[in-house]
Amino acid sequence: MAEARAPGQPRPNYITPGGYAALKAEYDHLLGTERPAIVEVVSWAAGNGDRSENGDYLYGRKRMREIDRRLGWLARRMKAAKIVDPAQQPDKARVYFGATVTIADEDDLHRTVTLVGDDEAEAGEGRIGWNSPLALALRGAAVGDLRRVALPAGIKEWEVMTITYPG
Repeated sequence: MAEARAPGQPRPNYITPGGYAALKAEYDHLLGTERPAIVEVVSWAAGNGDRSENGDYLYGRKRMREIDRRLGWLARRMKAAKIVDPAQQPDKARVYFGATVTIADEDDLHRTVTLVGDDEAEAGEGRIGWNSPLALALRGAAVGDLRRVALPAGIKEWEVMTITYPG
């Protein structure tokens, strides 16, 4: 998956179908449920007189700004999204977007990670972002390949043990 783009053009936001659905669900919830509820509270609180000491009004306005910022961010991320179905990868013998990879370090400690979009990364659950240092090192690797990763604690070498894709 080459990242050919014109200079100054933002990098594509690769994302799995499930990751895109999660972004869309959050956007829809904020826009359709949370924001209208806050607007109602702010309108009610504004009618109660002095706004400078009205906690419901002040908190409501603050929360509305937070929701609006998040909605803007989600809209930009969804607009830049390039949905990639990992099950459709043509070369399943190499590590590409959506691959689940088991790697082993020098001490034979195994770790399994799945390369997903940066917006869906959750390291504690084994999902690492496509542009993370480990994912960058693993891209294009085949079973048996050794990959070196520069981490804050120093250089670490991993061997690719298995590669799987969903579907």
